[in-house]
Amino acid sequence: MAIYHLSMQIISRSKGQSAVAAAAYRSGEKLHDERMDEQKFYARNVQPETMILTPSTAPEWMKDRNRLWNEVEKVEKRKDSQLARELNIALPIELNHDQQKELIRSFAQNEFVQKGMVADIAIHRDDANNPHAHIMLTMRNLDENGFGKKNRDWNADFANAKENNRGYVKNSKDCLSIREQWANYANQALEQAQSKERITHLSHENRGLEVLPTIHLGHVAHDMEKKGKQSERGQINRERQEYNQAVIDLQTYRRQKEAHVKKMKEKEKQFSFSTDIEKTYIQKAASLLNQKVISLDDILKRQEELSKMNDRHDPIERHFHVQQQQFLNVSNYYERVRDLDREIKQNDEKVDQIKKSLNPFKLKENNMMKRRHLDKISDLESNKSSYESSIQTYKEPLRFSSEEEFYERYTEFSQQKENRLHQIKYEKQQIQVETKVLLQAEEAIKMAKIREVSSHYPDLKTAGKYLSYENALKLEKHVDMAKKTPVTLDVIRKAIKNQE
Repeated sequence: MAIYHLSMQIISRSKGQSAVAAAAYRSGEKLHDERMDEQKFYARNVQPETMILTPSTAPEWMKDRNRLWNEVEKVEKRKDSQLARELNIALPIELNHDQQKELIRSFAQNEFVQKGMVADIAIHRDDANNPHAHIMLTMRNLDENGFGKKNRDWNADFANAKENNRGYVKNSKDCLSIREQWANYANQALEQAQSKERITHLSHENRGLEVLPTIHLGHVAHDMEKKGKQSERGQINRERQEYNQAVIDLQTYRRQKEAHVKKMKEKEKQFSFSTDIEKTYIQKAASLLNQKVISLDDILKRQEELSKMNDRHDPIERHFHVQQQQFLNVSNYYERVRDLDREIKQNDEKVDQIKKSLNPFKLKENNMMKRRHLDKISDLESNKSSYESSIQTYKEPLRFSSEEEFYERYTEFSQQKENRLHQIKYEKQQIQVETKVLLQAEEAIKMAKIREVSSHYPDLKTAGKYLSYENALKLEKHVDMAKKTPVTLDVIRKAIKNQE
């Protein structure tokens, strides 16, 4: 499940922080802090994926992480200097690594780098369930030589005011906060990845949710929980999850109860405008669908399901008929091969008889007869070879290797075909019966609606005969409108004038 987390902080000397040390920790690289003359390195089990994005006006050396943050340290002279801004952002686990990288890159490029900031990005994937990115941002204007004055205009982008859920100062009414912008970027990426998950920067309270939000664990509590040790923040989340489950169960019960009450009112109104036989049709369809009350939508949905079931039968039947023909073909081929074997044997025997004949006066005649039989044998063997070749083409699709195995498969298939087609025939009969019941109920519900609408128009004497269901629905809209706004003569005149 995609989660929303975006926190912002200032890396400052007043907190005892170093921009070089912060960059080394986030990137997993060895960096040398020239101001402190110290090597900064923090080993990680999984090496972060990093990138540095620079504005088009920035010098090339700013893509060197070590020099970049040492230059920041040099240009900041005060002991309480603000060195860099940092964003910590949770990445949607529904996206693959390349999609996560492209998402955070485009967000940083469009929201920060194009405004003139350098963005040093590190993606951490130590925990597969908690991929996140750190974005360190410079705070000064850039020129071809390096850093200039601090850009105070950027401060409004990162103001963390909660008023109206904007991260900007009060006069930036038309601007989206960084927090809201991240939700927009992430949701667009999720949509492109064809994921149904979405995130929002809004609090549960502002979204009208009764459940309590869980809190961000942080790396210390996260590591403790991962090792099986309970943390204070983890315990808060467990208690909130337990509370939220109870709320969800209560909300589910409330929705089910409201739906039931609504359905019972619908049934009461439906039956008040139905004849006895129509009530029977409606109740029969409701029983068929295992529901107490049914609507026209329920019937149409079931009719669509039945249509799909019926459509699935046709290809199954075609498949059995095709296979049946294939088995018949092979069976005929085997039978023809046996016939050819008999003919070949008969001609072989005649050739043997001619060879045994010792009458010298019939030598020429015998030789001619012998040649005819040998030619016949040759033709028969050629035909036999052709049939055997045809049989060979069916061995793989019909899954047999010998004649004996073929007839076993044929028997097995015939039984399977008989059972399945018998089942399909039964299912089709049931579909026909159910379709008839649903059509009767559909007509009964439509007639009830026509009578209900007609009841508002006593002068419509022929409503039951000539008023169609579609026109009844149109009239119903006018009835509902009339209940909200009385239709006086002045209202009608005004409507006509507007149309003119």
